[in-house]
Amino acid sequence: MKTVVVTAPDRTEIHEVAEPEAGPADVVVRMKACGICGSDTLYIHVGGIPPRQGDTRLGHEPAGEVVRVGSAVEGVRVGDHVVINPMAAADGMIGNGGAQGGLSDMLVLREARAGVQFRVVPKEIPWHVVALNEPMAVAYHGVNRSGAGVGTKAVVFGAGPVGLGTAIGLKAKGAEHVVVVDVVPNRLEKAVRVGADAVIDSSREDVIERLKDLHGEVPGFMGRASRPATDVYLDAAGVPAVIETALRAMRHRGVLTIIAVHKRPVPIDFQEILTTEVDIRMSMGYPTEIFEVTDSIIADWDKYQHIVSDVVPFAEVERGLALAATPGATDKVVVTFD
Repeated sequence: MKTVVVTAPDRTEIHEVAEPEAGPADVVVRMKACGICGSDTLYIHVGGIPPRQGDTRLGHEPAGEVVRVGSAVEGVRVGDHVVINPMAAADGMIGNGGAQGGLSDMLVLREARAGVQFRVVPKEIPWHVVALNEPMAVAYHGVNRSGAGVGTKAVVFGAGPVGLGTAIGLKAKGAEHVVVVDVVPNRLEKAVRVGADAVIDSSREDVIERLKDLHGEVPGFMGRASRPATDVYLDAAGVPAVIETALRAMRHRGVLTIIAVHKRPVPIDFQEILTTEVDIRMSMGYPTEIFEVTDSIIADWDKYQHIVSDVVPFAEVERGLALAATPGATDKVVVTFD
């Protein structure tokens, strides 16, 4: 079978390897789709992940069709469509330095258990949408960390894949009104298509004043200027201006949740925010959300499909990797298999 391997800094190769053997406790999955993550491009740039430096197999957003079920495995049958938890693999994290990668013809889920290593999904959902399960779990964890629920007024900064998934997740949790902020017109158009109640182009509009128009306003501390009545702010952009804007806008005891990766330090004036008693929360990964988000995808896959910008066949996987690594060229690339 074929598998994509990082062999040196800025170099990938497609290797022919033996199909992995499977035992009675294992499930064999033929890959049907695998998303490309920003971390994949990082692994390529640095030449892989120790201890598999020079032999890192890529792909940690996999989905596929079950082709073999071990006699000791329950809850799945041959022909089922499944999403996979790359963090739960017995032979190391799939596509993150483990023995296997999702950009391969086959995966073996060792010691496979339904609800731990995999979850069965309806067959009518397109493969390129099913493959969003892992990155959307990241977004869903951000929603959970924010505490958003029924009646919440929220704003999401950044309309990339995770930001759009966050907007859908907020609505799934019952948020009353969700605003998405970005500077790229087609991303804002996508935000509307996935269910955002309003969008703000921060290159053309005053975000704080627009939030007041959309969510109402509350008095400031001791006669200071009023602030938007927004309850929850979520950063899926990872730029310092977002933090500065959010902290300047936040109401008393509002919540700011950071989902994005910030590549450089961000200054915060704690004296300035002391009186607002704001709650700053960090969000990383998906401790419990990998299959919780699956319910949202099943219910709203027609919305999630707008997140995928490019579908590339496995025969052209190197083009897909190059596309995903080019800033501004695309949003979400998913590789599909015949």
